[in-house]
Amino acid sequence: MKITVLMGGTSSERNVSLASGIRIVEALRSKGHDVTSLDPAKGLISAEEERKLATGKVGTEPPSQESLAKFAEGAFLPNLTAMKEIRNADVVFLALHGGQGEDGTIQALLHMAKVRFTGSGLLASALALDKDLSKKLFRMEDVKTADWLMTPVTTEQVEGILGLPVVVKPSREGSTVGLSLVKKREDLAPAIKEASRYDDEVMIEKFVPGRELTVGVLGDIALPVGEIIAKHEIYDYECKYTAGMAREEFPAKLSKEAAEKVQQQALQAFKALKLRGYARIDFRLTSEGEFYCLEANTLPGMTELSLIPQGAAAMGIGFPELCERIVKLALG
Repeated sequence: MKITVLMGGTSSERNVSLASGIRIVEALRSKGHDVTSLDPAKGLISAEEERKLATGKVGTEPPSQESLAKFAEGAFLPNLTAMKEIRNADVVFLALHGGQGEDGTIQALLHMAKVRFTGSGLLASALALDKDLSKKLFRMEDVKTADWLMTPVTTEQVEGILGLPVVVKPSREGSTVGLSLVKKREDLAPAIKEASRYDDEVMIEKFVPGRELTVGVLGDIALPVGEIIAKHEIYDYECKYTAGMAREEFPAKLSKEAAEKVQQQALQAFKALKLRGYARIDFRLTSEGEFYCLEANTLPGMTELSLIPQGAAAMGIGFPELCERIVKLALG
């Protein structure tokens, strides 16, 4: 099968996307597929560049806005639409994260070009990346999620409605880029300013203390529940992509009833956003035993430290098989 893997791009999750993409390329080649690597911000990725990516590591900081701006100087759409590797592919495997890769833009273009691609469609992708809209849809489907406000908002409103601490984050970003945990009122304005660097919509969400859980969904199956024990209070960018900064347990130490409950919540969240193929749904579990859905990730990370491959492995699905199953779901 001819497969083109899209990776890199122009979002703040560019480095993570490259790390995910090269693993996917290697996995699909190991299954005998004819695989091409393509970075829509730069073009075809050579064999030499692939080797460098395969031996590299994701940094503990996302790329700067200045460096991303250089990648985004009008090359993204021309590279994407002009490439015969996309037009001639049996399927495009989307390993892009955040930004134009996960907000429905790429999905809309591929849909119009009648090119099959992995993951969710344009509407579902846009809904999931927009945390404000996705939380509203979660509640409509009885998926519990923490209270929140959208800026502009005063410090008095935040304290009166949500209380402190709160989590401040860009509404349409991933990998906790631009996210801050705010415990003191004087830190609220700087946190909003930081989040505003990445998106013009900023969410302020009531902080839910508790255990960090995640559930991968593959087709119509909920994978084993995982727990993340991070060295920071928040499972932030550094903890996600730096070896030793977090420990994951698959399956999580939960009762059978609790595990089934959060898996069902994950499937309901998947359905609420009209997701397709695969996704990862993240939760917090309070000391009172309540699950709160944090967000849905429509193109979850596929690096060595990423969570959905670990969830699949706990079910006996190796990484190459996982990638191939995702491709088959796109062709389904």
